[in-house]
Amino acid sequence: MLALVRIAVGWIFFFFGQFKIASPKFVHEGFANSVRGWISQGQPVHWLLPVLNHYVLTHPLLWGRVIAWSEMLIAVSMIVGLWVRAASLGGILFMLTLMLSTWYAAGYPAATWQFVAAHLAQIPLMLLFLLFFALRAGETLGLDGFLPSGKK
Repeated sequence: MLALVRIAVGWIFFFFGQFKIASPKFVHEGFANSVRGWISQGQPVHWLLPVLNHYVLTHPLLWGRVIAWSEMLIAVSMIVGLWVRAASLGGILFMLTLMLSTWYAAGYPAATWQFVAAHLAQIPLMLLFLLFFALRAGETLGLDGFLPSGKK
């Protein structure tokens, strides 16, 4: 079951990653527009705003490509079961960054449950990546099972 869930998560990331890589619209418009929208709506946590404004939005093509290729690398890792622990850490970081960038999507002030509800797409994936990391999911029907112990 662990391998099937890992592979399914990989296919989800593959679907989104290939779209972002194949379609120039995400890299050239969509990513920067999303970040600008989050900022204009006051969604990011306050300490992340300087990073988004001064680093991400000053190089939107670079960061759009980083996002697209990160999703694709996570996808391939999950599907074939290779370097799953490293990809899981990347997935946790990816989900955490997305949550912090849209933290106040529920509006402010809102009830605590609304902040959690606004992130129901990211929280389960983050928890799955945590499980994949902790349970060494790549060793179950994956190529990590064939690597020497120190390379997993």
